[in-house]
Amino acid sequence: AAVAKEAAPRLHDFKPQDFSNTVWAFATAGVPAPTLFAAVAKEVEPRLCEFTPQALANTAWAFATAGMPAPMLFAAVAKEAAPRLHDFKPQDFSNTVWAFATAGVPAPTLFAAVAKEVEPRLCEFTPQALA
Repeated sequence: AAVAKEAAPRLHDFKPQDFSNTVWAFATAGVPAPTLFAAVAKEVEPRLCEFTPQALANTAWAFATAGMPAPMLFAAVAKEAAPRLHDFKPQDFSNTVWAFATAGVPAPTLFAAVAKEVEPRLCEFTPQALA
C-alpha cells in the first residue's frame, strides 16, 4: 500500500514501461490498489502511442488480472493496438485478447484485426501463446 500511495502522485514522471511494470507487479502480487489503478488508467490513456506492443498488452493484462474496470482505458488500448498489430509478438497477442476477454470488454474490431494478423503467423506461436 505504501508503494501505491507513493507512486500515484509521481505518475506524470513515469515512462510507458514504468506504468506497465507497476500495474503488472500489483496484479501479479494480488495486492489491491484501486486508487493507483484508476490514476494509471487516467494518466496512460493519452500516452498509449508511446507504449510498445508488450507494454500495451501487459497493461491491459494487469487491469484484467486485478479485476479493475477501466472501460475507457480498454477502448484506448484497442484503438492504439489495432493499427500496430504487425509489430506484436505472439505473447502480446495472447495477453491482449486474454485481457479483453477476462475483463468482459467487447472489442470486435480489434479481435477481427487480430484474427487477420495472426492467421498467417500461427507457426510463430508457442503452445503457451496459443492457449
